[in-house]
Amino acid sequence: MKQKPNLSFWKLWNLSFGFFGVQIAYALQSANISRIFRTLGADPHDLSFFWLLPPLMGILVQPIVGTLSDKTWTRFGRRIPYLFIGALVAVAVMCLLPNAGSFNFAPWLFGEDGMYGIITTLGVTMLFGIMMLMLLDTSINMAMQPFKMLVGDMVNEAQKAKAYSIQSFLCNAGSVVGFVFPFVFAWLGISNVAEKGIVPDSVVWSFYIGAAILILCVVYTTLKVKEWSPKEYAEYNGVADASKESKANWFILLKNAPSTFWRVGLVQFFCWSAFLYMWSYVTDSVSLTVWGTADAETQAYQEAGNWTGILYAIQAMGSVAWAALLPRFGNAKLAYSVSLLLGGLGFALIPFCPGQYLQIIPFLLIGCAWAAMLAMPFTFVTNALQGYGHMGAYLGLFNGTICLPQIVAALCGGLILQAVGGVQTGMMLVAGGLLVVGALCVFFIKDRKA
Repeated sequence: MKQKPNLSFWKLWNLSFGFFGVQIAYALQSANISRIFRTLGADPHDLSFFWLLPPLMGILVQPIVGTLSDKTWTRFGRRIPYLFIGALVAVAVMCLLPNAGSFNFAPWLFGEDGMYGIITTLGVTMLFGIMMLMLLDTSINMAMQPFKMLVGDMVNEAQKAKAYSIQSFLCNAGSVVGFVFPFVFAWLGISNVAEKGIVPDSVVWSFYIGAAILILCVVYTTLKVKEWSPKEYAEYNGVADASKESKANWFILLKNAPSTFWRVGLVQFFCWSAFLYMWSYVTDSVSLTVWGTADAETQAYQEAGNWTGILYAIQAMGSVAWAALLPRFGNAKLAYSVSLLLGGLGFALIPFCPGQYLQIIPFLLIGCAWAAMLAMPFTFVTNALQGYGHMGAYLGLFNGTICLPQIVAALCGGLILQAVGGVQTGMMLVAGGLLVVGALCVFFIKDRKA
């Protein structure tokens, strides 16, 4: 097997640049989905069920994209066609989802004077929103996975940590942009309030601009990145003939997966469960802690929604800063564990920071955990998978360690919320505890060093 060549900084950058646009879309979804559905009339106890769709789509789409792209050899590339198609669909859906409350579906479907029965205007609007969220998640997952595969395909072990660090930086930079959009647009004078059941224009325009940036970034990557031919891929990745690589049987691949695959997956379970609860309940938690209300029909709640976006951006900026410090630890597992412990502390502090600006402290700490979660798991796993073949399929399957925890957490969210007294701030304490357990599990990982 030939040694993969060292790539210049800009070649590593180009491999992941489109991730900046994809992450803007993902950030807009993460920061605003609970807000959108609460505005449409969703009950807080049902919020976690809406968050079933993102991981469910991920666990279905990413292994399929990984497996199919392993066998796709075109003049446009191996992974890039899936990236481009996913981005196009995401752009269309981002223009539709925030307008769910503006479409008057029920009269159009059943007539102005018709009896809707159990299908009310609210029900049809919510159903449309759910369908759009499902499509958005499908397309984002389809666009996101190829970037991880490109690094796995074309970057050698010595540079892999650097490549994923660049990806982490672009991910966080995109997150900052997506998170601050509603706040900035409201500051510019775009309305941050709307009629009951209608999403404010500040959020709607955030999705429009995010969609435009997404497609521009993906076009840049498709023009700048030239993937290897089947012969070159085979030479650099230790397979006899990449175009005739054996059919990927997911069960056999999982059976033969290295132990690192499963041990990192255990850590992932607790980490992604914790962040699912943040995405589901943090807007209400910040609104309750700082503004004293969780009533989605109030102006105070919409202000809390905008400020939550700023806090997410602060989390992302803290993540960028912490990612630069992680290599200084020397011991990757220690860096991973400490990062998760700091994030757990951040979650636990959210209910105890009643000032708007005090909330910055816990979100900076949460950013430490996020930095480690973005870069370290894929570094451990892709190093362990070297020489196994089927890199795309394996990374798609590894995405299950991100998606399954969120599905379990979403199914249990309503019950856990009841167990903590029905107060959303209690879910932040639950999330903090989950990260602490994840930090302890890090030491079970076996690290194959480059």
